[in-house]
Amino acid sequence: MAQVPVAATQPAGTAHGQSYRPALVTLAVLYFMMGLITCLNDTLVPFFKSSFQLNYTQSALVQFYFFVTYGVMSIPAGVIVSKFGFKQSMVAGFAIAAVGTFLFFPASLMHQYYLFLAALFILAIGIVLLQVAANPYITLLGPPETASSRFNLIQALGSLGTTVAPLLGASYILSEVRDGMQSSEAVRLPYLCITALVIVIAFVISQLKLPSPVLQAPDNEEQPGIFGFRNLRFGLVALFCYVGAEVSIGSFLTNYIADTAGIVENEAVTYVALYWGSMLVGRFIGAGVLKIVRAPQVLSVCAIAAVVLIVVSVTGAGMLAAWTMVAVGLCNSIMFATIFSLSVAGLEEHATRASGWLSTAIVGGAVISFLQGVLIDHFNWQVAFMLPLLCYVFILFFGMNGYKTK
Repeated sequence: MAQVPVAATQPAGTAHGQSYRPALVTLAVLYFMMGLITCLNDTLVPFFKSSFQLNYTQSALVQFYFFVTYGVMSIPAGVIVSKFGFKQSMVAGFAIAAVGTFLFFPASLMHQYYLFLAALFILAIGIVLLQVAANPYITLLGPPETASSRFNLIQALGSLGTTVAPLLGASYILSEVRDGMQSSEAVRLPYLCITALVIVIAFVISQLKLPSPVLQAPDNEEQPGIFGFRNLRFGLVALFCYVGAEVSIGSFLTNYIADTAGIVENEAVTYVALYWGSMLVGRFIGAGVLKIVRAPQVLSVCAIAAVVLIVVSVTGAGMLAAWTMVAVGLCNSIMFATIFSLSVAGLEEHATRASGWLSTAIVGGAVISFLQGVLIDHFNWQVAFMLPLLCYVFILFFGMNGYKTK
């Protein structure tokens, strides 16, 4: 299997005379679309719950079928990226995602929940390929010591998509929900528009000349296998917990706020936009903070804050409960990029294989959100939110000790 090039230490701006800026702009657009598509699922959960008369466990299958794809496809995606390279893998990822979004059209005509779940699975295959290609590409485009900062900056630009998605969902999807409605027509036009946009982006990227990081052979031929790295082992669990917590909170936030604050769902979903929007703000701030404060310390502080906010929310009521849960998004802002960067630190030529495994850990979004749906159906919101709280406790451990290579 061909090895994906690994970056030598070079100035962040160039590679063999090529500017990194076109690549970084491309990655920002890529992250925008990944965020937009992924966070529209937060709108689909309450939408399908209403239009198909589902319980919380059944509606959580939206996130389950989307994120379980990471568990199935991440390792094969790593092989694809290794063989065909970053650029071609990104183009292929967008093409597959376009097929998935287009399938929303026939699914809406037939109004069958299982067809939407199948479309989401195909869509997620494209997103997985994009993620596996993009994540190590960012870390390799420049000095490794600024990888966390660079990753957070790109994710901050991409977070515009996660902020816009709930607003689009509230305006064009949830606004069409009516009592007793049994139709999925509202998703038809938005997803056809996304299909067209994704195809255009795939074509543009195919025409760009993107830099390839410089191959650097490892200094020590006796390096351990990929799972010989302690930081990667704990990083896999930390990333599983992080994505699980982030997705489960976002998935049920609309219903949680509607219940605790007594407002209708198409108004409550605007708070989901604030949840993701606070991540946008936090990533811009984090990109600067991570240049002067060690990444493990920033991660630990954010994990502690997330735990405190969840406790205050589930023990409070009304708007206090709503706003403190929304504020968890600010704590989430730097977590993915920081956990990922700390997990691959020192892996050198293993970076792409590690990216495949770390992307597999994103299956936490399927497992944790589904389990939280079960807890909501069988207990209450307070019990259900103990699950993401425990996830943040493990992230705290990773930030304090688990990131260490020895």
